[in-house]
Amino acid sequence: MSARGLHPLVLVLPAVLVAVAALVSGAYPLALADALSALLAGPAGGGEAGTVVWKLRLPRILAGLLVGMALSVAGAAYQGMFRNPLVSPDILGVSAGAGAGASIAILLGLPIAAVQGAAFTGGMLAVGSVYAVASRIRYHDPVLVLVLAGVAVGTLFGAAISLTKVLADPSVELPSITFWLLGGLNAVSIDDLAIAVPLILCGLAPMWLLRWRINLLTLSDDESASMGINVVRLRLALIACATLMTAAAVSIAGIIGWIGLVVPHAARLLVGPEFSRLLPATALLGGAFLVAADTLARSAASIELPLGILTALVGAPVFLWLLARSGRQA
Repeated sequence: MSARGLHPLVLVLPAVLVAVAALVSGAYPLALADALSALLAGPAGGGEAGTVVWKLRLPRILAGLLVGMALSVAGAAYQGMFRNPLVSPDILGVSAGAGAGASIAILLGLPIAAVQGAAFTGGMLAVGSVYAVASRIRYHDPVLVLVLAGVAVGTLFGAAISLTKVLADPSVELPSITFWLLGGLNAVSIDDLAIAVPLILCGLAPMWLLRWRINLLTLSDDESASMGINVVRLRLALIACATLMTAAAVSIAGIIGWIGLVVPHAARLLVGPEFSRLLPATALLGGAFLVAADTLARSAASIELPLGILTALVGAPVFLWLLARSGRQA
């Protein structure tokens, strides 16, 4: 390994291996040859193996790769933008807003497509509210104002979630709200992915195009401005991109924590902090991590474990280990 770390494309192989393992693992285990035959036969062929592969596992694997990538890249962008390694994608209230939107839709008995739309709208509304509030507050550090406004708006939307739980029918709506908030990929379909993919790519593409400038946000605002960067405009663009990706991911998978906090740290240890290397590494690691967590969630017990709980159980110890490791290196 060079001083700059691994090349990000080296992480493609682990991601592929995790996806293959997920394809053959589960309550109905498949031989690798049978899984590949069913995959090649297409949705209309392959018998029982084809049904398992195309109807159940392939959508979950693709969703895991997509959602893990979106949350991890958004986390890396937020951590660089706020110059704080403890920042995660929900720092500006996007997860709380999405949760409130989905909870209200479930309370009203709306179909799953409307629940996803309400979650996406709620997430975007939360971050829009944060930025609108922060833009009106002068004479303070803009980064600090954004964080504090995010805490306040997130608390308000969290109160809305609690209110929907109080009003929900304990035998009907309340379990649905609770399981949605815990996160999971069991209800994701190919149609959901067809809607989420363009939204996430619309957030990812500007980040890639601005990857060199994003490195400058790790400096102070005065230093960045002295290099010809419009800090306010770049920060707004980055917030919009990261929020769009997070809201799209949360809308189809529910609230899945820790990925956007832990994965960027692991990627920095492997490839370094430079954003043009960090972005692909974080995307690959995040997708592989979430697919592995989802495979464990549906295989470890007789019932499927909520994905948000599992990522927290895995993510918190890993984060503490990374924190101790980075402290020793420092």
